[in-house]
Amino acid sequence: MKSMVAPSAWSITRITRVNARKIPNSSPPFSNFFRPKPYSLFSSSVSPLSMAAASALTASSGDVTTDAEVFELIKAHQEKAARLPPLEEIRTVVNHSVQGMLSTISQKYEGYPSGSMVDFACDLEGYPILAVSSLASHTKDLLANKKCSLLVAKDPEDKTDLLITLYGDAFPVSEEDKGDIRTAYLRRHPNAFWVDFGDFQFVRVEPKVVRYVSGIATALLGSGEFSKEAYKAAQVDPIAQFSKPVASHMNRDHAEDTKLIVQHTTSILVDSAYMLDLDSLGFYVKATCKGNTFKLRIPFPRRAEDRKDVKTLIVEMLQAAKSQSN
Repeated sequence: MKSMVAPSAWSITRITRVNARKIPNSSPPFSNFFRPKPYSLFSSSVSPLSMAAASALTASSGDVTTDAEVFELIKAHQEKAARLPPLEEIRTVVNHSVQGMLSTISQKYEGYPSGSMVDFACDLEGYPILAVSSLASHTKDLLANKKCSLLVAKDPEDKTDLLITLYGDAFPVSEEDKGDIRTAYLRRHPNAFWVDFGDFQFVRVEPKVVRYVSGIATALLGSGEFSKEAYKAAQVDPIAQFSKPVASHMNRDHAEDTKLIVQHTTSILVDSAYMLDLDSLGFYVKATCKGNTFKLRIPFPRRAEDRKDVKTLIVEMLQAAKSQSN
C-alpha cells in the first residue's frame, strides 16, 4: 500500500500551538494566524496576527512589521528544516511511547466502541505489547473480538502534534515468547510488578494499517497511512533514544545556548527555547516570544552518527551562532 500524504505536509515542520495553560499570563499563541485549512498549507491570504506578536519577531535583515513577513520568515525556515521521513518518524514515535488510547468493540454496550488508556511497549517488530487483566472490560472485549485500535500521541499535551492510530488484531502472547515480551515491557515500565499476577497476561497488537495525522487546527494539516509491511520494515531512528538525557541537560544547564542556536538558525529573536526531543537530523523546540508559544524544527548541519556526535554538532551550531552575534 502506498502512503497517501497531503501535498507538502511532510516537507515542512509543524508549527503548532501548545498548551497555553501552563504558561502564566500568556495570550492564545498565534490562534488567528494558524487557522485550519485542510490540504492547503500556504494560502495566499494570511489571517490577521496581533501587532504585539508581529513586532515581537525580528529577522536578521531587520524588523519584521507585517503579518506576511512573519509568516514568510517562519515558512522559509520550516520548508528547509530537515526531518525524518514520515514512516521513520512514526515508527520511532511509537517505539518510544509508553501510553495510548485502546479502542475495542464493547461487549457490554453492543455495537458501540469502548476506550481505555493503557500502558504499552513495543516488540522488535514495532508491534504494541499490552499487559491486560482478565478483570478489565477491554480484555473481555478483545477475547470476544480481537479487532482494536491504539491511538498514540507524540505530545499528549499538544493535540495539534503528530497523532498515530494503529488498526489491527490483538493476540495473546505465546508461552514461548512470554519471557522476551516480559523483558521488553518491563524495560519501558520497570515498576509494573503486577505483570506477574495470575490475572494478567500479555497481548500483542498486530497492525493491519497505520494511519497518522498532524497539524490539526493549524494551517499545516497533513495525513496519510501505511501498510503493515511498510511499518514493520521501517527503522527506528538510533538517536531518538537519547532525547530525554540530552534535552534535560540542555534545558537545565544550557538554556541560553539553545535560545541562541534557535535565533541564529531561524532568524527569529525568541525569548526562550525549550528543547523537546531530537533525532538524527535535528531537534524540536518549544519557543516563546512575548507570550506567544510555538514549536520549531531545528536541523543539524549534518546527520548525527551517535550520542557523542550530537554533542559535537550542538557545539558547532553554538559556535556559529556566537560568531555571528559578535
